[in-house]
Amino acid sequence: MKTYFLFIFCYVLLASCQPKQEQSFGQTSTSSDSFIKVDGPNLITPDGEKFLIRGTNLGNWLNPEGYMFRFRNTNSASRINQAFCEMVGPDFIAGFWKQFKDNYVTIDDIMFLKSVGVNSLRLPFHYKLFTDEDYMGLTADQDGFERVDQLINWCKEAGIYLILDMHDAPGGQTGDNIDDSYGYPWLLESEISQQLFIDIWVKIADRYKDEPIILGYDLLNEPIAPYFENLDELNSKLEPLYKKAVAAIRQVDNNHVILLGAAQWNSNFKVFSNADFDDNLMYTCHRYGGEPTAEAIKSYIDFRDKVNRPMYMGETGHNTDEWMAAFRTMMEENNIGWHFWPYKKMDGSSCVSIPAPENWDLVVDFVEADRSSYKAIREARPDQEVAKKVLSDFLENCKFSNNEINHNYLNALGLGTK
Repeated sequence: MKTYFLFIFCYVLLASCQPKQEQSFGQTSTSSDSFIKVDGPNLITPDGEKFLIRGTNLGNWLNPEGYMFRFRNTNSASRINQAFCEMVGPDFIAGFWKQFKDNYVTIDDIMFLKSVGVNSLRLPFHYKLFTDEDYMGLTADQDGFERVDQLINWCKEAGIYLILDMHDAPGGQTGDNIDDSYGYPWLLESEISQQLFIDIWVKIADRYKDEPIILGYDLLNEPIAPYFENLDELNSKLEPLYKKAVAAIRQVDNNHVILLGAAQWNSNFKVFSNADFDDNLMYTCHRYGGEPTAEAIKSYIDFRDKVNRPMYMGETGHNTDEWMAAFRTMMEENNIGWHFWPYKKMDGSSCVSIPAPENWDLVVDFVEADRSSYKAIREARPDQEVAKKVLSDFLENCKFSNNEINHNYLNALGLGTK
């Protein structure tokens, strides 16, 4: 008997010393029948109904872009941060970014989007949110999971599905400002960057494998811009990278749809040989401008029909209300779901607009000025207190309660306040 109790004591002691395993979000196992699934060219809900994506992108929130602040040349997250730090100092800007993430999208925004008829959202995010790299005011212990967890809870409350979109990948997948990298799609050539890309997606998939409000994982936004002389070589590397990433994700998550974007702004589907390597794939295209007709996106439709998988317009917009209404109607008639870009920004062409703070031009003038030397920075820098007030005012203006609803824009998308 003493031996038995000694064994139990040692077992309990040993168990208490074992490291805790990180549990998935929600911490409960969910039946695979609870998730949206691919069925030929359609998405099917757990109730067996066809699901057509209708919504918007939460752009600029977790991946700042210059034009949404009225900047032109300073057009990526790292360049914006550099300019802001030069203007008012890194400590102030670290606090600015925290409040920016707190204010830019809240439950008020999500409930508004639910009220106008949105059924799903796309969340663009920077890979650095899931590392210890310097990003948006944090130099370690990034808050990516905290932000996504919170958004998931809001979406669950609203009954809105969510697509997670890696908009900025390690090394850069595009080679332009939109991936916040170094002017070339190094991801396609760097094994180190590719491994980090895959590791982050596996970490995300493992955490959310049992969360059915997530519709799927959009692995890369707009890979491989069309500017490079070795375009064919770069294009040839995209599908193998996707296959490697999908295989790794499936080791931890067989529930979620995986979305694959085409090369050259999500437009060139010739880079794909087949869709047979996974039974829960869909493809995503982007298009801005051109004629709002089915003929204009015939290559997308033909590819969809060839592989017999869903096609989804992950980004479109920035056009007249008439164009957007016609394009949206055409997509729905051709079984193509859509997320218009973006949900909010300054100056409209979005669901809601952020009013420009007084003296915002002072910020724009500095950010766009010549800052190529320390002397130039000193000469261009505005009054510190004025600049800090302008940035603080922006943080207030970006809250939903201070936004302007663009009813004509929403009507063009077939949405509207109830």
